[in-house]
Amino acid sequence: METFLKTMSAVNDETRLRILNFIDINKQICVCDIENSFDMIQSRVSRHLKILKEAGFLSVERKGRWAYYNIRTPMDEFRQSILKEISYLELNIPILKKSCSNEKEGTNI
Repeated sequence: METFLKTMSAVNDETRLRILNFIDINKQICVCDIENSFDMIQSRVSRHLKILKEAGFLSVERKGRWAYYNIRTPMDEFRQSILKEISYLELNIPILKKSCSNEKEGTNI
């Protein structure tokens, strides 16, 4: 029951739906690119990402100082069906605006 309620609570917010759909479309994405694309401050983006991660939708990989989020795999059918339904919604999804760079390699991610 707790897992169900946490999942439903996570998708009961339009911004989180938009972020989830944005990540699903763009695949592995850096937090700073989400901030830039959504024109949101880091603390607000991080809060939404934390909720989505705790609800089982996202995985995170750290590369140096950057955190990259992706849709979690494997994922249970319940969350997969939610992602599919979200993809049918008419959400205002921004275009990806890359702003991060990999300092070690000197290339854009």
